Formats: sequence, structure tokens, C-alpha cells
Amino acid sequence: MLSLRSSQSSIKGHANMTNVNGSPIKAATRRGLFEFGVETLEKQGWTVSRILRGGKASLRQISKGSEKRRVSIRTSQDAWIAFPRKRSGDGWVTLDDVDFVVAVSVDDKINPTLACVHMIPADDARARYERAYEARKAAGHTLPVGRGLWLSLYNEEAPDPVSYVGAGMGLAYPPIATLDLAKEGFPQDGEEVDDEVSDDGPGTSAEVPAHEIPLTIPEAKRRLAESLGVPISAIKITIEH
Repeated sequence: MLSLRSSQSSIKGHANMTNVNGSPIKAATRRGLFEFGVETLEKQGWTVSRILRGGKASLRQISKGSEKRRVSIRTSQDAWIAFPRKRSGDGWVTLDDVDFVVAVSVDDKINPTLACVHMIPADDARARYERAYEARKAAGHTLPVGRGLWLSLYNEEAPDPVSYVGAGMGLAYPPIATLDLAKEGFPQDGEEVDDEVSDDGPGTSAEVPAHEIPLTIPEAKRRLAESLGVPISAIKITIEH
């Protein structure tokens, strides 16, 4: 007999991302998150401008006096962000071209209460994505070229499940600004943006085991947690025979 108990409370970092362009509401939220990121940078004293011939909608130059930096503004409606691996297999599209990642995310996929802006040094982000890539490859996941590799912002980094390797950038770099979604709306002047990754989130066909392996209890708990949108600690499995 298999018995399952799972928490029904709000969970950060739900692993099944939906299509962020799937409805007008989601598209508007995406624009609002992006604009909130831009406004936050401006309130921090940065001048934000497009990079001529940059070719990437999320890429921006920020300047403050003589200081100039490149940033990629990444939005998320499920608290995971992604960058695709380069076709050469060495390095990351966009991430290799910037000094910071500005991650603008809701704090929770199911019941978001805050929008948060995190300014993450690109060196650390690159190191995390490399760890994640190597761990998932070692675990037998297929990682198609051009598909985003997704990292959770608000789950602690852990070796198990393998999808948590590299996680936790939102914890390591606390928000530089938050927006109370119950009291304030998103900025209304946001532009349409393209985060340059497919809408496949973690746990989808972008990352599937290369071959079948015996199902272990930890793997069963991981899959159930992803399917139910709860943390692994909320899954209890009892086997009687």
C-alpha cells in the first residue's frame, strides 16, 4: 500500500512552469515585472538604456557616472529563471555577455504576495548554471541545445533532487526592492519583452532521463513533489507488502 500526505500550503519555487505568454493576464504580468525591474534600477541611481544592435530584448546597459554595466533582466511568474546553453556547448547565451542578472520574480507561483527584484552577480550565476548543467548531465538528463536550463530562485541549493543544484540565487542575494501585490499594481508602461528561452519549465520535456532506471523512493518523492507543487519534505511514502 502506498500512502501519501502532502501539504496544501503555498509553496515557493513550484517546479511546473506554465506558458508565460499563454493569456493576456500573463503577458501583462510579464511586462509589469520587467518594468518594475527597470524602475528599481532607476531608483537605485542607474540610467537604463537599450544596447544598440544588442539583439536581445532582455539585455540592458546601466550606467551611474563613469560606471557602466551590462545586465540581463529576467522575469518569472513561478520563481524559476533560465538561460540556454550555447550551441557550441561552451557557455551560456546572454549570461556570458553581462555583469549582472536582474531577476524580477513573484515570491510564489500559487499565491504570490510580492514581486521581488534581485541583482545577482553574473559570475556567481554562471558558476551555478555550470554546476547545474554538470549535475543534470551526470544524472542522465537530456539537455537540448537552445532550451533554457531552469534554476529555482527560492529553494535552497541541494544535491537531491538534482534540479536543486545551483538553486537559491534569490536567497543568496536578497531583494533590492519589493512590490506588495495586494496593495500596489504593476507599472503600466512596461514593454513587450522576450526572455530568449522557450516556455518549457523544469520537469518538462526539456530535461528528461536518457534511459529508464529503477524507481527509488527519493526519485518517487521528487516526481510527486513536482507534480503536486509541494516540497519534497511534504511527501511521505509508506510501502507495505
